[in-house]
Amino acid sequence: MNKETESAVATREPSTPTGKLDFSVLFATTEYGAHTARLAAERALAPHLPPDTGAADTARLLIAELTANAALHGRVRGRKARLGLTLDPTCLLVEVTDAGGDRLPAPPPDGDAGDSEHGRGLLLVEALADSWGWRPYHPGGKTVWAVLGIRSE
Repeated sequence: MNKETESAVATREPSTPTGKLDFSVLFATTEYGAHTARLAAERALAPHLPPDTGAADTARLLIAELTANAALHGRVRGRKARLGLTLDPTCLLVEVTDAGGDRLPAPPPDGDAGDSEHGRGLLLVEALADSWGWRPYHPGGKTVWAVLGIRSE
């Protein structure tokens, strides 16, 4: 597979004095594409998160899980996914949109993934995010989102 076709294309608005960041990247729904998008997002986000609060680590985990899920469950041949980050002084919104609208996200029943190879990631998202969910994406697909409160102390 040609890694050149799996590159991520990022757009980022410059941060404003209020600390707001808007970041968006398209990525191929492959393991490599998700990894590339995650790294680009981490680089864009790092200077904007307060040090020593754990927010950066939690944000990295949320971004990694949602992009990996899109690559695994949202793959549609010839279609890319989009990772979006919106940061303001109080919270980070992580959104991943993919074309796989027929596979909707749901954590395992009773919060137990058991011996299953799948389902643990959404348990992680549920535990780390202040809130999360999904919505349909027209014309076909879904957007999975997570909100992380940012505490500056």
